[in-house]
Amino acid sequence: MFHQRGQEWKYSEFDEKSFNKWVDSAEAPSLPASLRLYKELEEMGITIFLLTGRDEFQRNATEKNLLQAGFSHWKKLFLRGPSDKGKLASVYKSEKRMELVDEGYVIHGCSGDQWSDLLGFAVATRSFKLPNPMYYIA
Repeated sequence: MFHQRGQEWKYSEFDEKSFNKWVDSAEAPSLPASLRLYKELEEMGITIFLLTGRDEFQRNATEKNLLQAGFSHWKKLFLRGPSDKGKLASVYKSEKRMELVDEGYVIHGCSGDQWSDLLGFAVATRSFKLPNPMYYIA
């Protein structure tokens, strides 16, 4: 991760404890373009699923944050359960998308700030990679 210190940017390793504290604060703002797209899809009657690499114990904070940021009416929010521990993000997310395909859904679109959000199997017809200058998941 990078953070600003004075006028320079400094690299720092991922700190799970700090990240979990930030998630628990439930104060992440929405990206305006993402929220606008979400609302448009919602108005069109598209069934929306949310898939995150966050752990199941963070569900309450994640849902609270989503609602406060303006997101609502999703069909299902996927979070990592105990059986997902240690899986690469691309594998975990592919498996969750496959669950939707197996239930008969067609995945028309996916967006995410990491390639692991979009690649693998059971991929969408269209994918949209969002920029993220803060971190990269290999």
